[in-house]
Amino acid sequence: MSTVGERIRTLLERKGMTQKQLAHEAGCTEAAVSHYIKGDRTPRSDVMAKIAIALGTTTDFLAEGIPQNKTDEVTYAKKLIARNVDYMTREEKLEIIEILLR
Repeated sequence: MSTVGERIRTLLERKGMTQKQLAHEAGCTEAAVSHYIKGDRTPRSDVMAKIAIALGTTTDFLAEGIPQNKTDEVTYAKKLIARNVDYMTREEKLEIIEILLR
């Protein structure tokens, strides 16, 4: 699973935005953005919200990797199931199969 910094880096690349531009829009320093990307620091909630707006995403996606669209949601659900399958009861597995077959 990716980190906040990895998600910020990926979105910066997709938008063709520099760390300096992001820092300006988020109201923080370029050094702070660099620390967020490296994983040395985590943005405060107010800065996280500004970063999310600047990058066209949500704070949920930045903080937790919670998907932004249906395609990403399916991928996220698959990863969650795969990661937890060994801890699920037979009944929980059957419940997931039942949901999928609806």
